[in-house]
Amino acid sequence: MTPPELGQCTGRQCLAEELHCRLPHQDEKEPASYRGSCGSCPVTVRKMPYLGSEDVVKELKKALCNPHIQSDRLRYRNVIQRVIRYMTQGLDMSGVFMEMVKASATVDIVQKKLVYLYMCTYAPLKPDLALLAINTLCKDCSDPNPMVRGLALRSMCSLRMSKLDQWGQAEVLNFLLRYQPRSEEELFDILNLLDSFLKSSSPGVVMGATKLFLILAKKFPHVQTDVLVRVKGSLLAACSSESRELCFVALCHVRQILHSLPGHFSSHYKKFFCSYSEPHYIKLQKVEVLCELVNDENVQQVLEELRGYCTDVSADFAQAAIFAIGGIARTYTDQCVQILTELLGLRQEHITTVVVQTFRDLVWLCPQCTEAVCQALPGCEENIQDSEGKQALIWLLGVHGERIPNAPYVLEDFVENVKSETFPAVKMELLTALLRLFLSRPAECQDMLGRLLYYCIEEEKDMAVRDRGLFYHRLLLVGIDEVKRILCSPKSDPTLGLLEDPAERPVNSWASDFNTLVPVYGKAHWATISKCQGAERCGPELPKTSSFAASGPLIPEENKERVQELPDSGALMLVPNHQLTADYFEKTWLSLKVAHQQVLPWRGEFHPDTLQMALQVVNIQTIAMSRAGSRPWKAYLSAQDDTGCLFLTELLLEPENSEMQISVKQSEARTETLNSFISVLETVIGTIEEIKS
Repeated sequence: MTPPELGQCTGRQCLAEELHCRLPHQDEKEPASYRGSCGSCPVTVRKMPYLGSEDVVKELKKALCNPHIQSDRLRYRNVIQRVIRYMTQGLDMSGVFMEMVKASATVDIVQKKLVYLYMCTYAPLKPDLALLAINTLCKDCSDPNPMVRGLALRSMCSLRMSKLDQWGQAEVLNFLLRYQPRSEEELFDILNLLDSFLKSSSPGVVMGATKLFLILAKKFPHVQTDVLVRVKGSLLAACSSESRELCFVALCHVRQILHSLPGHFSSHYKKFFCSYSEPHYIKLQKVEVLCELVNDENVQQVLEELRGYCTDVSADFAQAAIFAIGGIARTYTDQCVQILTELLGLRQEHITTVVVQTFRDLVWLCPQCTEAVCQALPGCEENIQDSEGKQALIWLLGVHGERIPNAPYVLEDFVENVKSETFPAVKMELLTALLRLFLSRPAECQDMLGRLLYYCIEEEKDMAVRDRGLFYHRLLLVGIDEVKRILCSPKSDPTLGLLEDPAERPVNSWASDFNTLVPVYGKAHWATISKCQGAERCGPELPKTSSFAASGPLIPEENKERVQELPDSGALMLVPNHQLTADYFEKTWLSLKVAHQQVLPWRGEFHPDTLQMALQVVNIQTIAMSRAGSRPWKAYLSAQDDTGCLFLTELLLEPENSEMQISVKQSEARTETLNSFISVLETVIGTIEEIKS
């Protein structure tokens, strides 16, 4: 294949041909080159002395600012063409950058091409001016004209982001998330173009590039995995950063990655060992990560490290380390039980309390360790003062008391001090445990059980404790066999899904949350924060549109329950007490397109207040509604889900039709949530229809 001649652009739409760029003579030196508007074709830039260049720049700058020239499209375009011509001849035209940026605000496509060619040429050479070009291109990417949007996006991709500082690079990467590649070939072209940013020295750029790769490659899991492998080094470096904020955020993202790639950082587990000087919140995150990195090769080292944390001066951190050992004990039971038993020997209250709680969970999930736990318990009651520890110990004594010699005598101490016990939960646990132990060791427990029941029934002020005491007393009157049938019924299967380790999640389930605050706050907490922020943006709360001073209930109880017990509509969760101002609703309604329309059968009359109350039950608010009997009858509704997506609805009843027309507009195009909202709306309207009939 014959290469193109020097100065010739091989692109189909390159402006080099439109401008008739002059080719150099054979006796001239080879000029430097820059890329044409297509982003890949070399166009000649002649490096030659130019007399009076400063005067030319001043003249062009003056012409570009002249309002008379700006008002004449052809004259204005000719001046811009002169700028491009001088630029191709090697003259430094960066002095008119601001004027050229302003010239992009036009409907003339040819003029836009010229300006974009100029901006893409000088943005890499003038980093301080590059952000101006990016902002302009971002604005044109939202233009209603698809040609303008495509031109702006192509020009943005042709910018050499490495000339940009880290903030500019992160901004461009974030903006590119809005682009959908038209083909697989284009997708991989974009990924290849941005590949170097995965190795950037800036954590923000690396995170932004990673998110872009994960989202663009959503149909290629192997590419996503490869990307996460490549950014492992950058994340590990961030986890060891001197910046505590950066370290914490990196650890949160590491935990997010481990949801899909367990053991992804296992070979680097020592990077997550805690330093004495690290703050509490970073230590807690590292302990959580360590628990997920344990395998046969490093379990001994990780357990020894966690064991050292168990005696930390911070009681909270020490307890977190003990709970972490308990989590690892589900897989490596013997080693963990031995460490936990040794910790009991320290006779520290905060340590003993958490160890006993860990033992309680462990004997149910791993029955094979029950014997070792029962042997370790005697004597630990002397170092437990808080309610959680007491409940755990009492439960163990009640369920496995036949294996613990002093179990009745420990429970007797609790019975003797029941009047001074301040936590009702401890008293209720004591009732159940003593009754259980009575079934296996009746002679030792009969007297104290009678005293406890008498106290709970006659003297206890807490109604929950009193009711449980009455229940057990009456159960004993029925007979021991009935007590055994209820208290000693088959236990739940410890392999229930709720207690199993969560299954590996696909990367696509959290890719959109990567490089956001979701990994830091958690999805539920961040949704709550977003709802509060959304409510503040929507304006002040509206007064009630009508009073509900009806003589009787508008919705019968049986129908109201049906409205409240709507089917779980996927991930849809409508925000309660969401209110929009009428002006905001009208403005938003006019700016959106109808996302869904349908017709529902409708017969006869109904009271608008009935519909309004039913909608409020499911957190759909009424903005405006016609009076009862009006024809045509209209109602405008609004709702917002926990992600901030708005649902605006119009209900219309024509006088000649026995049907209700529904039109729904959505602030964000989400088919699944839209279908869920329509399902809720259909259920409410169907319920009202049943009430009328």
